[in-house]
Amino acid sequence: MILAAGLLALVSSCGGSADLTDPQIIVDRALKVHGSQILQNARFTFDFRGRQFSITRKNGLFSYERAYRDSSGTSIVERLNNDGFFRDIKGLPPETDSVTHRDMEPSVNSVSYFALLPLPLNDPAVVKTFLGEVDIRGQAYYKIEVVFLQEGGGRDFQDRFLYWFHKANYTMDYMAYYFYTDEEGARFREATNVRQIEGVRIADYLNYTTDGLSYETIELFDELFNADSLELVSEVNLDDVRIEILE
Repeated sequence: MILAAGLLALVSSCGGSADLTDPQIIVDRALKVHGSQILQNARFTFDFRGRQFSITRKNGLFSYERAYRDSSGTSIVERLNNDGFFRDIKGLPPETDSVTHRDMEPSVNSVSYFALLPLPLNDPAVVKTFLGEVDIRGQAYYKIEVVFLQEGGGRDFQDRFLYWFHKANYTMDYMAYYFYTDEEGARFREATNVRQIEGVRIADYLNYTTDGLSYETIELFDELFNADSLELVSEVNLDDVRIEILE
C-alpha cells in the first residue's frame, strides 16, 4: 500500500497537477475540445452584421474574404491572404493601396481572428502566460493572458487579450481584450448560443464593457462580471454558419 501510494504521488507530481499551470497544454486541450484542427483545412463561411465572410485555410495557405454591397448597390469583395490585402470593386481595377484599403484590412482580419478562436492562440507571434484559477458564476476557470511579438503580430500587436477556459471541459467561455485600433478601450465577451457544426464548436458572444479599466487591469473583468457590474454594448452573432472540410 505504501509503494502504491508513493507511485500515485509520483504520477501526480509528474503529470496532471504539473499541467495545470502550463498555458500551452491548456490551450492545446481547448483546441481539441473545440475541434479547431478541422479549420486548418476547411472553408468556413458565415454572415456577420449583414456581410458575408469566407475563411479558407489549407496546407498553410489562408484567405479571409468579406463580401457586401455599398450604399449604391455596388458589389465589393475584400480579401486578405498570404500575398497581402486586395479590394475588388465591381467594374473597377483592384485596389492595392488606398486610405480605404488600409482601413479595411484590420477589420477583415479582426472578424476572422475572433471567428477562428481559439485556433489562433497557437500562432508563432503569440506569447501565453498562466494567470491562475478563478471562479466565474460558480464555475472554475483557468485564466490565460495573450500578448504578441511585434514581428508577426500584425497591426494590433500591442493589444492584450485574456481567455478563461473551463477547468473541467476546457471550453473557452469568456474572453477580454484591451485594444488600440481606431480607438482605445476594453471589452469582455461571454459565449452564448454554443453549437457544433461539422465537429467545430461555434459560439456567439455578448459583448460587455465598463469604464475605468486599463491595459494593466482588464483581469478585473471576471470580478466585475460576477458582480453584474458590466454594461452590455452589443451582440456578436455569426449567422448561417457553414463549414466545408477540404481534402
